[in-house]
Order: sequence, then C-alpha cells, then structure tokens
Amino acid sequence: MALAKSYAVTVTTDASGDATAFISPKLPHNDRVLAVIYEKIDFATGVDFTITTDVTNQNVWVETNVDASKTVNPSVGTHDTAGIATGARDYIVLASLERLKIVVANGGAMKTGKFTLVL
Repeated sequence: MALAKSYAVTVTTDASGDATAFISPKLPHNDRVLAVIYEKIDFATGVDFTITTDVTNQNVWVETNVDASKTVNPSVGTHDTAGIATGARDYIVLASLERLKIVVANGGAMKTGKFTLVL
C-alpha cells in the first residue's frame, strides 16, 4: 500500500483580491487526488476558488462564496466506452509532470489562505 503525500501552500492575494498559485511541484509520476484542504487565515468572506490540473485542465474544486475552512474529496464521473455516464465516481488523477493550479478571486486585498493537497 502506498503512503499518502501532502503538499501545502499559503496563497496571498494582490491589491485587487486575486491570486494564482500552485499547490504541488510538477510530480514525476501519476497520482490520485484524495483531498484538498482549505484553511481560512484571513481571506474575505465569500472568496471564490477555481482549482484545476495545470496540464489536462481537469476541474478539481470550483466553488464560489466560501466563508470557512473546508476539506473536499473531489471525484469525477465515469463513462462507458460509448461516452455515456455510468453514474459511478472515480478519483481525479494528476498526470506525470502535472500539478494543481489555484486561482483565487474576491479574497480581499493582501489576504491569505492555506491550501493542502493530499495524494
């Protein structure tokens, strides 16, 4: 059984309340996204997040008006070979040399929040 790994980053917004950051380094192998943990430090109430994979552009966590610390366990819907949704869910996979990109909006000027990725 493989051990879980975690990567954390504290993100600080600019004067307009926006920021872009990366949670993890470019990983040399494929990994499953198990959780993304947001720790509110002093982001404004109602901050918006868009977290995606930076190469394949998969949505990992997209939410508006976040007010408190939160943990999400993202998953993706599966499809059969004809492209029809099966109703099942599966892990989001980071491809080799991929990382998670965080875009923050409406976070307040020069405010911070911490994000941790668990693989």
